Amino acid sequence: MSCARAAVAACCLWQLRKDAPRSLSAYGRRISVRFCSSGMTLDNISRAAVDRIIRVDHAGEYGANRIYAGQMAVLGRSSIGPVIQKMWDQEKDHLKKFNELMVAFRVRPTILMPFWNVMGFALGAGTALLGKEGAMACTVAVEESIAHHYNNQIRMLMEKEPEKYEELLQVIRKFRDEELEHHDIGLEHDAELAPAYAVLKRVIQAGCSVAIYLSERL
Repeated sequence: MSCARAAVAACCLWQLRKDAPRSLSAYGRRISVRFCSSGMTLDNISRAAVDRIIRVDHAGEYGANRIYAGQMAVLGRSSIGPVIQKMWDQEKDHLKKFNELMVAFRVRPTILMPFWNVMGFALGAGTALLGKEGAMACTVAVEESIAHHYNNQIRMLMEKEPEKYEELLQVIRKFRDEELEHHDIGLEHDAELAPAYAVLKRVIQAGCSVAIYLSERL
């Protein structure tokens, strides 16, 4: 019996040694395989393109989460609260996915995250103070800008080697479609009745364009 126990112990020690943590680079490769089953790995992609895409999309989804947080702070207990919460829940899923992709592909976040944290919440709360119409106008403007941005990314990746970027393309297409759903929900809930709707929309979308430009590069 003692020999049998010794053999079992030796086997367990060997297994523990075998499963010991590897280097950080090996850990990164394992994550990339986990999240990139379509073949998109660190070795066969354009790092510059993917870094920019993941960084700016992560920043955009983070900003969208802060906008909805601001709207809920003002309108969470109103009749429009459940509608905003449902859209926010989807944005949380978007952000979670881009958090995972940032780890998998070792992409650093934009240095402007603290700024988008404050500005996103302020935009959400500020437009919500105009009433549900103001909040929905903000949703329409932001989601239209994000959907347009996602479409540009899809075109760019399709012009490269789309088979290498299939998983990222699937993620972007799915999120683009959900952003368009949010856009339509905003219109259905009287976004166009917001005070100075056309001006408000143009100003917000101009801000989105600046945020996209900066987040890609910083």
